[in-house]
Amino acid sequence: MTNDSIPIESTDLAPAGSPAVTFRLGFISLMAAIVGLSAGVIAYGLYSLIGLVTNLAFYHTWSFHFRSPQATHLGPLVILVPLAGGLAVGLMAKYGSEKIRGHGIPEAMEAVLASRSRIEARVAILKPLSAAIAIGTGGPFGAEGPIIQTGGAFGSLVGQIFSTTAAERKVLLACGGGAGLAATFNAPITGVILAIELLLFEFRARSFIPVVLASAMAVAVRLTLFGDGPMFHIGVIDYGFNSGLPWYLLLGVLCGLAAVGFGITLRKLEGVFDHWKSLPGFLHPAVGALGLGIVGFFLPRVLGSGYDTIDDILNARLALTVLLLVLVFKAFVVLLSLGSGTSGGTLAPMFMISAALGGTFAVVVNHVLPNAHLSVSAYAVAAMGALLSASARATFTFMFCAFETTHDFHAMLPIMVVCIVADAVAYLLLPDSIMTQRLTSRRGLAVPGDYAAPVLKLVRVGELMRRDVTTIPPEMTVSELTERVGKGEEGYDATQGLPIVDGDGRLAGIITQGDLLRSLAKDVTGQMTVREADGHPLVVTYADELAYDALHRMLKHNLGRMPVVDRVETTRLVGYLNRASFLNAWTREISDETVRETGWLGRARRGGAKASD
Repeated sequence: MTNDSIPIESTDLAPAGSPAVTFRLGFISLMAAIVGLSAGVIAYGLYSLIGLVTNLAFYHTWSFHFRSPQATHLGPLVILVPLAGGLAVGLMAKYGSEKIRGHGIPEAMEAVLASRSRIEARVAILKPLSAAIAIGTGGPFGAEGPIIQTGGAFGSLVGQIFSTTAAERKVLLACGGGAGLAATFNAPITGVILAIELLLFEFRARSFIPVVLASAMAVAVRLTLFGDGPMFHIGVIDYGFNSGLPWYLLLGVLCGLAAVGFGITLRKLEGVFDHWKSLPGFLHPAVGALGLGIVGFFLPRVLGSGYDTIDDILNARLALTVLLLVLVFKAFVVLLSLGSGTSGGTLAPMFMISAALGGTFAVVVNHVLPNAHLSVSAYAVAAMGALLSASARATFTFMFCAFETTHDFHAMLPIMVVCIVADAVAYLLLPDSIMTQRLTSRRGLAVPGDYAAPVLKLVRVGELMRRDVTTIPPEMTVSELTERVGKGEEGYDATQGLPIVDGDGRLAGIITQGDLLRSLAKDVTGQMTVREADGHPLVVTYADELAYDALHRMLKHNLGRMPVVDRVETTRLVGYLNRASFLNAWTREISDETVRETGWLGRARRGGAKASD
């Protein structure tokens, strides 16, 4: 090869803003908008289907109007309705797809982590159908989880129909999932954050822009089909944040402990049903539904999504006795139903449980300390998202969801305090969230928990490269180089590759141990030069290039090392990069995380001690 130029493939990495990247972002954004519109329609369709099943099962009327089953007049027969629904879901899981079990979000996460964001088409059909049957027959769930999984499945299918990468399919799946939640609760910001926290595991322009578009399109459909307004209507509330801060902190601790108890109980119940071999698996949802039916007969408020009950709790319309009954028995039937493996979402029921906990807390404090004057509505709203945010380890998502579903800006500070304290308690005591415990403990998947930028995107090649590089002249023979390598002379390590530099200081190539071995077999005269032995194209990097881009190029060309050249004089060698160089970046990151430097207070004390000596 000549040393007049350094051949580097221009398509190694498409820089941000290049036509190729811009086209792909525009194309994915267009697909995301379509997925968002579709998710809005899917949400409306699932709501209507749940309404139809509810009306048929509890009121024996043909109507798509969404209504609560608690006003039914079936009497003791109400016990059999959830049982029939649980049996139907079990049969659909057995003969259709096991992926319809669960509350939707973990299944979407599993598709991202284990299936390269591929979801089967039948899941997109069976999940909403099974959820409509489960919720419509009294299941204590919300529609949001199934809509998230169904919207995600639709986004995945769009990505599979068109030519996309696994990363682009992940974006479209997250677009569908986030848009589904946004359309369900008229909560566009919540939909975006959910996609980032629980589905994307990244915050990048290539994913953020499509997700925002999808969420906005989904809410536009909701405004057209459902109308405007918050999910829950509350009056004017005095949150008394300054005077009530200690109580909000205490409420956060209680919500965190409740989240820990919820997560541990759910894991144990799932284990009980998983090991219940004497009963066929398809009958497990029926067992949970039977328990639901019995409780629902005595306390109808636990049946169905319970949006009306949440509204009553937030507006302080329920007495303490009813609050306690809802708190205890809604949690019981939700845990029993989820543990048995039925289909439904956790957001609405956990909002109800958490709001009931907040309302109960305020009533009890007012009873014990009459001068506290805590607003029952204020503490119900503040606690509404805390239980789920802590147990799901998705604080931003459900913090914003509590705000967006009420449209009460004054609730932001109490919601933030209660949610973040609850999350801190759960973080310390609960190793896995309810979204990830089956994925990590039973399926062995690693779920990302941090969203920091990769360290290799924060450092340049110049910070990692070696500068003390031994170079060899082009005229050196292969036999001479082999002799030096064999003697172990300092700097002559062919396993790392040796740059070939001519008398004018220009980089002419690089020779590796493999090159030497191949050349020795051909060098019958012993006069072959190292330039003649170097038979592969030269791939280089630059000192001002990101280490991440350099590593990408090394992996693409299956290289173990690369010369670093000047950006202007591309034949002038300035350094050398090998695989060991990248370890230095992680070494520095580990040091930044673990090594503590002596603070100014410690230095001052040490200085004072020396002075006194």
